[in-house]
Amino acid sequence: AMADLQILLKTVDFAAKKHRDQRRKDTEMTPYINHPIGVANILSEEAGIKDLVVLQAAVLHDTVEDTETTFEEIEELFGKTVKSVVAEVTDDKTLPKEERKKLQVCNAPHKSREAKLVKLADKLYNLRDLNRCSPQGWSEQRVEEYFKWAFKVVAGLRNTNSMLEEKLDALFQAKNITE
Repeated sequence: AMADLQILLKTVDFAAKKHRDQRRKDTEMTPYINHPIGVANILSEEAGIKDLVVLQAAVLHDTVEDTETTFEEIEELFGKTVKSVVAEVTDDKTLPKEERKKLQVCNAPHKSREAKLVKLADKLYNLRDLNRCSPQGWSEQRVEEYFKWAFKVVAGLRNTNSMLEEKLDALFQAKNITE
């Protein structure tokens, strides 16, 4: 158990260094690292996930997409399994945004259970964040579009974790999103 804690802290330390200059798009310009740590915390605290690989992948889920980190680096430091889950949840930034969003919907059902858990917690974190405050420059319509898109992604992640799915459903119901 001690070894697991040490590995998880090493992972958090790595992600914090990688994201150190980044901020979220919210009005408070929250440090970006709050997001991956928050996603891991949702998995641990609200979904009862104790699987180290899942928690590590949550902490690392935006490193390759949004920083200079490579998959090789992740594999070298944290192993093949962690790398493969991170790869599953990483969007290809060379594709246009609309294409990436479509692919998230199409690919969701084909992910591993580990990747599905990270995706569910990531969506839950982001939707809660949008409810808390709209990002700079976002209209109400853009927020609603994000919710509708997230609903479609979550549809492909179902039957993975009832606790996370119930929380997501409550958020969708509050916005009247049913399809």
